[in-house]
Amino acid sequence: MKMSQHKVWGAILLVTLLLAGGVEVASAANWVFLGERVVADRVDHDVIAVTGARGSFSALKLVVRRRPVHFLDMKVHFANGSVQDVSLRTVIPAGGESRVIDLSGEDRTITRVEFWYEANSIGVGKTALVRLFGRR
Repeated sequence: MKMSQHKVWGAILLVTLLLAGGVEVASAANWVFLGERVVADRVDHDVIAVTGARGSFSALKLVVRRRPVHFLDMKVHFANGSVQDVSLRTVIPAGGESRVIDLSGEDRTITRVEFWYEANSIGVGKTALVRLFGRR
């Protein structure tokens, strides 16, 4: 009898984990990878070019890998010529991500995203990978 109870609880746990994982996967599926840059301690400004064929987006977020990066500001350039300035002023740890950055305006087809960071926050001779994602 105890063995079958363990199987039932094991099955319940498995279903719960699968459902929780499914919610996370569905949430992640809303984000589209737009590009990435390897950033280093030598510069303090980088650009990620985004092709207009990607379409229009309602929000952006940055994901950082390898090393933490202290971001200062970001400019989002749109196909219609407008620019949205975003003050980040945050350290994103390795494995972390920025807040969701809502995009304003009507035509939100992105051509490029510029971002400024403190180069010394990465570490001498080190690099970090910054990935850009957009939400439709």
